[in-house]
Amino acid sequence: MKTKTTLPANGGNYRTALESGVETATASAHHTIDSLADAARPALDQVASGAHGAVDRVGNAAVHAAGTLGDKGDQLNVSGKKLAERASSYVREHPLASLGIAAVSGYVLSRLLSSSR
Repeated sequence: MKTKTTLPANGGNYRTALESGVETATASAHHTIDSLADAARPALDQVASGAHGAVDRVGNAAVHAAGTLGDKGDQLNVSGKKLAERASSYVREHPLASLGIAAVSGYVLSRLLSSSR
């Protein structure tokens, strides 16, 4: 929206005419900014809605993954306890064989560690 500011003839008040022109330009700029903001608002709302949806999907997937990992961790813990119980039971039932296995394992482990230096 263009408006033409008319400057006064000789002896007129230039200051008033210039201020009026600046005020008109300022009002026009504000109107243009408001129009652009109104036009952009639906697009921004759509982008924001899509971003919220993506965050929700990622959050739901993370919650599901955390639950699955927690369940698997619990299963692994139970399996470890069962293995420890079986090993303890084997040591009680076969103390000499367990001692021999421990001695051989220690010897092999010491050889492996000393040769890696």
